[in-house]
Amino acid sequence: QVQLVESGGGLVQAGGSLRLSCAASGRTFSSYVMGWFRQAPGKEREFVAAITWSGGNRDYADSVKGRFTISTDNAKNTVYLQMNSLKPEDTAVYYCAAKQYPYSSIRYYNLYHYWGQGTQVTVSS
Repeated sequence: QVQLVESGGGLVQAGGSLRLSCAASGRTFSSYVMGWFRQAPGKEREFVAAITWSGGNRDYADSVKGRFTISTDNAKNTVYLQMNSLKPEDTAVYYCAAKQYPYSSIRYYNLYHYWGQGTQVTVSS
């Protein structure tokens, strides 16, 4: 049974940092692209970042570039999202997701096969 389990969300003041984790289990994910998406109330789910397990490919939404960093720990089958300089507009439920190769169309959430349950991130002003 495939599972993606997020953790690390919470409440933080603007300018603060959080690190989200996504533990993957249930199959071999080496041929999968791992992504982070977020969804704020009343808004569509949006792409945040994506990475391959080798780390050779990674991309970010313009809104988080320079502030967020996506990374992997292959030994732990875990994907991380380090979020710095957080802003109130970063407030959302953050989801971890996985899609099969190729590393293309990574920003389209409907192409991802597996999803975690989400973790709430709230940034106060």
